[in-house]
Amino acid sequence: MISGAQIRMARGYLKWSAKRLADEARIAESTVKRMESEDGFPSAHGGNIEAVYKVLTGQGIEFISENGGGAGVRLHKPPA
Repeated sequence: MISGAQIRMARGYLKWSAKRLADEARIAESTVKRMESEDGFPSAHGGNIEAVYKVLTGQGIEFISENGGGAGVRLHKPPA
């Protein structure tokens, strides 16, 4: 499960605007902004969350779950 804060972090990591993420995920920019405005699980249709997740993971973003150190994101390091 990803949070709005993680979506903001991932977009920042990629240096993408909300519009760019929306265009890549084929959803409205206002939907991205609404999803990002929540620190917990975004209140959006499952298909929209899935679309954002697929786009970001397709760009190498890994979502790190809350495991005592706090939820976050990192860029996947390709195998050597």
